[in-house]
Amino acid sequence: MRIWRLAVLLTVLAGLLALPAPTPAAAAPSPAELRKLTKQAAQLEKDYRGQIQSLEDIKLQVKRANATSGALQAQLKAAQEEVRRIAQTSYMVGPLEGVHLLTPSGDPYQVLGQAANLAYMANERAQRVASIKRLIAKSNQAKINANKKVENLRKEIKRLQSRRSEVQKLLAKYGFQQPGSSSGLTPRMVAVRAEIMANFPMKYGVGCLRPGDPGEHGKGRACDFMMSRGGTMATGADEAIGDALANWLIKNGARIGVMYIIWKQRYYDIRSGGGWDPMSDRGGVTANHYDHVHVSVF
Repeated sequence: MRIWRLAVLLTVLAGLLALPAPTPAAAAPSPAELRKLTKQAAQLEKDYRGQIQSLEDIKLQVKRANATSGALQAQLKAAQEEVRRIAQTSYMVGPLEGVHLLTPSGDPYQVLGQAANLAYMANERAQRVASIKRLIAKSNQAKINANKKVENLRKEIKRLQSRRSEVQKLLAKYGFQQPGSSSGLTPRMVAVRAEIMANFPMKYGVGCLRPGDPGEHGKGRACDFMMSRGGTMATGADEAIGDALANWLIKNGARIGVMYIIWKQRYYDIRSGGGWDPMSDRGGVTANHYDHVHVSVF
């Protein structure tokens, strides 16, 4: 029986001292590459004379993927430190000579207490090691996902750069307008707002100028046409009016100078080729444009 106890103890010690096999780690996105792509995206939005929703969406995805990767790395480091602490604590329990299990000279209660402590720490460490393995897998996958988002950003920038001449023709067609009315809106936005309100009931109101906004709202070139009370999703007849307005804007956009539309977590950007594209979840009904149709003009 004592020999069996010694074998168990040696197994516990082996479990405490063994380290998990190293797992090849995926590389995180290069900060230098991200800075380069961010600079290129900013230049494109300057050349395209306003935010490009496809770029804004992918940049948001990259930011979230990097944040997830960073958080997992921090958790992994903390878990590894905890395992090292448990391994160090095993030595503080005190030496447990195998001979004590074979001779009556040792205090059996003390010996069994030390063995129990070691067994507890071995079990705790085993759980931590299993957690580390899971964190390593999640961390690697997060880095892979982040790199995929960065690659998507690179491809979208390249695609938009290839359309630069077409966009320049569009911009030349519509010209450049500065805010010129008491409302702080450009003449084109004033005209578009008036035509929309002449064709569609706006019982929930319209919001346009937003001083300090980095996008078109701050430049007087965007309005939000509310389809419900702010913060509540448009449904029924209200949603149907939003759908009809979005379709009308697409049909008449070339005539009145619409640049892009956002409605129900989708965007339709004339500069990037048109067509509805899905938008990432931005955290709420209003942010995802379920309660209003956003319209930006050239």
